[in-house]
Amino acid sequence: MAPFQGITNLVFREVFTCHFTGVNKLLTPFFTSIHKQNLSTSRSKELLHVSEHGIPVVPQILSKDADEMLRFAGFCQQLGFDEINWNMGCPYPRVARKGRGSGMLPHPDKVEEILSQIMPELPLKLSVKLRLGYENPDEILNLIPVFNHFPLEELAIHARVGKQLYKGSANFTAFERAMQQSTIPVGYNGDIFTKKDYLKVNDLFPKLSFVMLGRGLLADPFLPATIKQQPVPELAEQKQLIRRFVDDLYFERRKQHRDGLQTLGNMKEYWWYLSFSFSNPHKVFSRVKKVKSFNDYEDAVNSLFSDFEWVGHQANLFKKEKNK
Repeated sequence: MAPFQGITNLVFREVFTCHFTGVNKLLTPFFTSIHKQNLSTSRSKELLHVSEHGIPVVPQILSKDADEMLRFAGFCQQLGFDEINWNMGCPYPRVARKGRGSGMLPHPDKVEEILSQIMPELPLKLSVKLRLGYENPDEILNLIPVFNHFPLEELAIHARVGKQLYKGSANFTAFERAMQQSTIPVGYNGDIFTKKDYLKVNDLFPKLSFVMLGRGLLADPFLPATIKQQPVPELAEQKQLIRRFVDDLYFERRKQHRDGLQTLGNMKEYWWYLSFSFSNPHKVFSRVKKVKSFNDYEDAVNSLFSDFEWVGHQANLFKKEKNK
């Protein structure tokens, strides 16, 4: 499961793994600004569980500072984690302009300097999530030799450059060049919205170590199980299960926020993705988007489950929206 700020937090991971199968690793949204050896109480609560129903959780850090990364790694080790992930893929300009996330990708010397400082002292495994580059997809070709010098756990490569955000197409050619150079296990990330998308990627890159699912998983939580050929119910039963899932997520978020209206913002953000597995995504999301109270939200959810069909990922509605 790819990390999403504001969505795939502790509560989401707990509830998701209660209802769905097929995922074998859960990345947390990134942590940053680790100025002390211990995180504040509110932030450390996001790292209460090293696994969810047997599925390992991997804390992620967004940083360009070796000392900060070592502080975070030490804290995670104390909690029982055995791996952290370095975010070198966040594409958003406010992050990249500060030289973090995908903003680090044009600077292989800086990456090498940080790895040289942290790897001899790192108390647990380190994996990296990154893109092909920030400005152009050849930037990764200068990074792969750097990564190859260190005992990294794996590379999860989103097959776009940072400046694309999520626009345009994934660059299979550039991804393959990078994978061929890497001596570290490589996983693919980007635009897997259906099982057909997965099969295409798997056929193109038979040596892949893993696939990371992001937006496609949020839109249809049954996608991982479908890909793994695990039992998946028919659409009518899927709809009932999705209803239980979103209700559990909603009430657990209300507990988390002590009935603060922040819950509505969290649920709206998630519903933007989930709506694409319903028959009319824009109308579904419209009903949720305009709610301003818990009663409004509950009425909206009741009506949309009554009025719209659950069509799942096979309808490919997310990809149609992306390609507009």
